[in-house]
Order: sequence, then C-alpha cells, then structure tokens
Amino acid sequence: MSSYLNELNETQRAAVEQLEGPVMIIAGAGSGKTRVLTYRITHLINSGIDPFNILALTFTNKAAREMKARIAKLSGGEARNLWMGTYHSVFARVLRVEAEKLGFPSNFTIYDTDDAKSLVRTILKEQGLDDKIYKPSVVLNRISNAKNNLRNWQDYQEDIEQVNHDTQTGKPKIGQIFEQYSKRCLKASAMDFDDLIYNMYVLLMRYPEALYKYQNKFQFIMVDEFQDTNFAQYTVVKKLAAKLENICVVGDDAQSIYAFRGANIQNILNFEKDYPDLHTFKLEQNYRSTKVIVQAANEVIANNKKQLQKTVWTDNDDGDKIKVLRANSDNEEGKLIANQIFNDKMNYQNANIDFTILYRTNAQSRALEEALRKMNLPYRIYGGISFYARKEIKDLLAYFRLTINSNDEEAFKRVINFPKRSIGGTSIDKMIVAADNYDCSLWDVVEHIHDYCRDISASTRAAIQDFGAMIKSFNVMAKTKMLTKLPVILPRTRAY
Repeated sequence: MSSYLNELNETQRAAVEQLEGPVMIIAGAGSGKTRVLTYRITHLINSGIDPFNILALTFTNKAAREMKARIAKLSGGEARNLWMGTYHSVFARVLRVEAEKLGFPSNFTIYDTDDAKSLVRTILKEQGLDDKIYKPSVVLNRISNAKNNLRNWQDYQEDIEQVNHDTQTGKPKIGQIFEQYSKRCLKASAMDFDDLIYNMYVLLMRYPEALYKYQNKFQFIMVDEFQDTNFAQYTVVKKLAAKLENICVVGDDAQSIYAFRGANIQNILNFEKDYPDLHTFKLEQNYRSTKVIVQAANEVIANNKKQLQKTVWTDNDDGDKIKVLRANSDNEEGKLIANQIFNDKMNYQNANIDFTILYRTNAQSRALEEALRKMNLPYRIYGGISFYARKEIKDLLAYFRLTINSNDEEAFKRVINFPKRSIGGTSIDKMIVAADNYDCSLWDVVEHIHDYCRDISASTRAAIQDFGAMIKSFNVMAKTKMLTKLPVILPRTRAY
C-alpha cells in the first residue's frame, strides 16, 4: 500500500483512488484540495499511467509549478513529462505544433492586454473613430466576450441582437472593428489570450485528425478551480475528454468570484447532467480556519439559491469573534483600520508583521496609506506593476518578439523608433497605410521601403532599412545563440 495515501482522510483518499470515469471533487475552503489533486496525479503515475498522457489544467502557472514539484518528489521525478499548466500555456503549446492548420506560423506571437489595446487604438485611428466613445478597453471586452462564447467576427456581425445592442449603445462599428482586429492579428502572425482558447476549439472542430490525436494523448484530464472556467474553456475540455471520459474536476461553487471575467458557474452546477455516471466526492473538513470563521462562512453561503449542498466543518479551536466596522467613507474606513491596528499593538504587543490588510482594488490603498502614515505605522504594499509589465522589460521583449516573428506589428511599432532613429509617427503612419494598400505586413513594407513608401524622405527610408538589417542580424544570431546570450546584441544606447 502506498504510504502517501495514509496521509489522507477517508474522503480525500477515496477521491484519489477513483482514477477512471468522470469525477467531481467538491472542495470546501481549506479542505486540502491541492493535496488531493497532487496525490491523485501521483497515484495515476504510480499506477502505471504515462505522465505524457495526463493533462492537468490549473488556474495559475505558479500553482502548476508548485504542484509539479510536489508530484516529482512523491513519484520519484516522473512529473517532468506531465502536461500541466493554465489553459493558455497548455493550449499555446499545442497550437505551436498545429498552428499551420489555422493559417499561423509555429512562431506566432502572443499579444498581452497592452498589445491588444494598442492594436484596437490603431484601428480606431485608421477608421476615424472617437476613442472616447469606442473606449479600447470596452471594445476589447466585447471582442473577448464573443470569443469566450466561441463566436468569431462573422458570428458577431450576423447576430442581429448583438448588432442592435451595439447600435443602441452608440457603438455600431464594433463588429467592423472586431473584423479588422482579427485580420490584423492574422497578418501579424499573432494571437491574443482569448485566441489561444478559441483557436484550440477551432482546431478540434475543423480537424478530426487533431481531435483524435489529442483525445488519445490526454487520456486522463484534471481541472483545478473548475468553478472559474468559462464556456469556451469547458467546451474544449469536454471535447478532449469525450472519448474516454476520464475527467476529474475540482472546485467549489461557493468560491466562484470571476463571473466578471467570464467564469460560468453553471459549468460546475450542471456537470452531473453532462456525466450521469459521475463519481462525486465532498471534501468538507476545513483544516485552515477557526470554528467561528467556518460557521460564519456557512451561514453566508446558505443564502445562495443554487448550490451544491455540503456542510463544511472543522476540528480547530473556536477562535476570536468576527468584528465588522461600518464606515461612511473611504477615509473613515482607513482611520478605523489604522486605529484598530494601533490599539492591538499597544494592548497585545503585536508586531507589525502580525497584521495584513486586504483590499479589492489598487485605488483603495491611498486612504489606507494616509491613515497608517498619520498613526506612524510602517507598511509595505505587495503587488503593483508586474515585472513583465514594466516599460523596459516590454521594450526588451518586443525586440525578442520581432526577432522571432518579423510580422509582429505591435512589437514593430514599439521599437521601430526606440531608441530614437529619426523615424517619426508620420512616417510610421505612412508605412501602415502602405501595408493596407499592398495587403501586407509592416515588415514587408520595411523590405520594400524604397518602392512602397516613396513619400517618406530618403534619410528616413535609409534609417528604416538599417533597422530592418539590424533585426535580420538578430534573427541570424538567435539561431546559434541561447536566449540568455541575446541581450548583449541589443542597442547599447538604450536607457537601460
């Protein structure tokens, strides 16, 4: 008998040992969900299943890395061949192999939110549309919602109800923007985050041989945080699992908080309808919280009209009672919190490190910071701008992206004149017009700059030509140098 199974309670162990068929693990807060998922994958491997045939979808790549490390420790290093990661990372890996079927090269670029917004702004400018009416974030949200419901720009334009809604809200051109956005991404050999899910769906729907290949490859599928999946994500997973139905989902309907990002709570509520022979396990013992916290949470959850019934309980201590402070403004709220922390420090000799303040949006931090400073309470803010969102990092990555994929329009626009090369916005606009006129990419314009853009000055054309030659040289070096060696070839005149 495997010793690691003895570390589980009775319900956890039953969920781990049920390897075949559809399985749903309803995991209350603090009930050992990650441990069950980790041990279940370990048990699959130790039962003779090739890790290459196991697909595990997690909510974050950080969670995937941590789980993979634990599985490797438990299974003797067999976890390296697991297909484990977020939907986006796993499907991007598949699409790198299958991209040509969909009209993309294998080295397609993945646009982040900033890239996508930049492209929308470019399209708005070209079409003479007011970006105060067609706010890029709003337009992008409409496009994202469509893709999350597995609709492309043709579907969007043919949806009379959607078109009427856009017209009534003063944005009748969104369908056309969606069309141009999709065509420009294809021309730039780029996919945004939503495309990674949508194109995976298209691949499986249009190409039966691809569906057959990946249904046989992913013989055991596990989905973490299932309550936060959207329609497109679950549809793709259901397609992959349709042959063998060895699918295990782990989640808790009471912990679904991402409806604003498209999460569909009906996925977990209706899972049993999709799989009538479902094996269901309820993890109800909370190992993390006090009895007061668990009881309070249960009483709040009891008010949900639709829910998967469970009773979370704990053997932990009763704990302190919950205090609710009501404030009339954000400034008063900050003052109440700062005063509470100060009093607890004085009365109970607590250290600063004993206190944590959680807030929902970054905008809320100002009132809290001001209140803490007035009480002379030192603090540290965790979060802020992501490393990869910093300008210097995005600039550097844009060079790498353009080196690998010369059709990447957003990377091109980001670095064509950074550092300064006397290539102004007017010249770039003329290049964009030329790309539209000749139905080609901006990189094609660079390679034919003297023919396609004669209205640009000779000196600027020469600078553009030099830029193209530099990127080509980077491309040649990239074929023989490791990625970590490439930064030395970037312009030394950069600010960093």
